[in-house]
Amino acid sequence: MSVVEMAQENLSVVLHAKGDLRLEKLPIPEPGPDDVLLKMHSVGICGSDVHYWQHGRIADYVVTKPMVLGHEASGQVVKVGSAVKHLKVGDRVAIEPGVPREMDEFCKNGRYNLSPTIFFCATPPDHGNLCRYYKHSANFCYKLPDNVTYEEGALIEPLSVGIHACRRAGVTLGSTVFICGAGPIGLVCLLVAKAMGASQVIITDLFPERLTVAKELGADFQVTVKREDEPKQLAKRVEDMLGAPPHITIECSGVESCIRTAIYATRSGGVVVLVGLGSEMVTVPLIDAALREVDIRGVFRYCNTWPMAINMLASGEVNVKPLVTHRFPLEQAAKAFETTRQGVGIKVMLKCDQNDQNP
Repeated sequence: MSVVEMAQENLSVVLHAKGDLRLEKLPIPEPGPDDVLLKMHSVGICGSDVHYWQHGRIADYVVTKPMVLGHEASGQVVKVGSAVKHLKVGDRVAIEPGVPREMDEFCKNGRYNLSPTIFFCATPPDHGNLCRYYKHSANFCYKLPDNVTYEEGALIEPLSVGIHACRRAGVTLGSTVFICGAGPIGLVCLLVAKAMGASQVIITDLFPERLTVAKELGADFQVTVKREDEPKQLAKRVEDMLGAPPHITIECSGVESCIRTAIYATRSGGVVVLVGLGSEMVTVPLIDAALREVDIRGVFRYCNTWPMAINMLASGEVNVKPLVTHRFPLEQAAKAFETTRQGVGIKVMLKCDQNDQNP
């Protein structure tokens, strides 16, 4: 790295405690033998980033000391560790934020996302990458083809949740899919389900403007729901619109009533996948699911999704570009977080490179 670049400061978005978000200058990290140092370019703000800021915790993950936020990210390699073979300075990469710390049984069987000791960006106590310079395991940095932008690279993280959810659900040619919630995750599930061959996708949300976006992204049916809607009645509406109950329901809200609707709506012998996270305990019609052999499957982040996601974007099979509705330079992080908190638009992107604010 040139002297000029090193002189640049590592401006970072640091959460100190609940409600205490600061822009701070941190040291530029030195990559270890298996790491690369990245000059960050685009970082999306996730609901979890906002939740940590607003509440200081998510379930058992508690912010007890200052933590850099951000985990939906892409950047350019500026320094390469001595043992790294597949990347070189100048490569544009997408970052997979979950890096296993040990070769345990979950890593051995390919489900490394379940490793209890995994490193994960912006999950206490691990730092994220909402900064100018960031060090990451080279094995979990994936080279982007020239026709995939940095922003698309950053969007591979939420897209991966959709890929993992659709894989867990068994979406295939001719599947009919019901998606609860049309926020960023509901929308990526829609994109992936369609790319995997779903013949009909129906999607629900409280906000009609989100459903308008869903329609533009390929949803076959959109249903505006109200908080007071009865789960059984909503399930009936879904069945009536599709002509039959869906094979698969992907629940992206975490709301108790939506989980109930998901179970009631799903065809006997079908699958419900729970992606959205709400309260720890929920009351759901488990016996209805059991009697009808409806499988209920959980989703925790993702694994083995980045190569597939890059191929989907490079081939044009999936278009995530419309998801980005707002862009802010890193210096305006506070404004960007407030925009996300208010639920305006879909995906807010922070631009970390002063000299390149392009997508």
